[in-house]
Amino acid sequence: MFQAASRAMSQVFEQPFRAIFWKMLGFTIAILVVIWIVLQGVVGHFLGVAATEYGNDAAWTNWVEWSISILTGIGAVFALGFLIAPISALFAGLFQDDIADIVETRDYPGDRPGKALPFAQSIGQTIKFTGIVIAGNIFALLLLLIPGVNLVAFFLVNGYLLGREFFEFAAMRFMPPEQARAFRKARGGTVFLGGLVIACLLAVPILNLVTPIFATIFMMHLYKRLAPGTAI
Repeated sequence: MFQAASRAMSQVFEQPFRAIFWKMLGFTIAILVVIWIVLQGVVGHFLGVAATEYGNDAAWTNWVEWSISILTGIGAVFALGFLIAPISALFAGLFQDDIADIVETRDYPGDRPGKALPFAQSIGQTIKFTGIVIAGNIFALLLLLIPGVNLVAFFLVNGYLLGREFFEFAAMRFMPPEQARAFRKARGGTVFLGGLVIACLLAVPILNLVTPIFATIFMMHLYKRLAPGTAI
């Protein structure tokens, strides 16, 4: 398993995957910029309404405008930082089959190729995974308030969820969803440990941007090692 993780990490920054990463990052930054502009517009609107209602000459108006602008800027930075991982996960999910195809072509050319998920199912998987990332990040933020259990719970929950989703994605390229889930359960311990590896990467700021790409590559390698007829 750790050999598969090491191999996946070394491949993340290779040209084919790097190209996907830049596309994903470009989409992510574009969405964040739009969100930033909307936030600034909303705050500016309410400040304008307040200034008109209470009068621009009111002594406290300028102080309120200045204070809210500062707080909005700080809040926006934290909000956008929180949104980076979920938004990048959303766009990365759209490229999952492309990533898997590259792995199979380069590393397993003699094996039976997997089949891309149907479009509707692929979109469903993407939305599901994005929701999991959002829930995991919210859960992590809440657990920061509980000393002693925050990190442990973060890794346990995300290790299970991330391992399950990415492994089942890899398995469903080669077998029906029901069989993929049964196979994942049969290898539950190994898949969970793999999920913990992914959760460790997710916990590192900035580096967590490559988590969806790394996890897809990693679980493709792990599936190939665990699948019937292959060496474990």
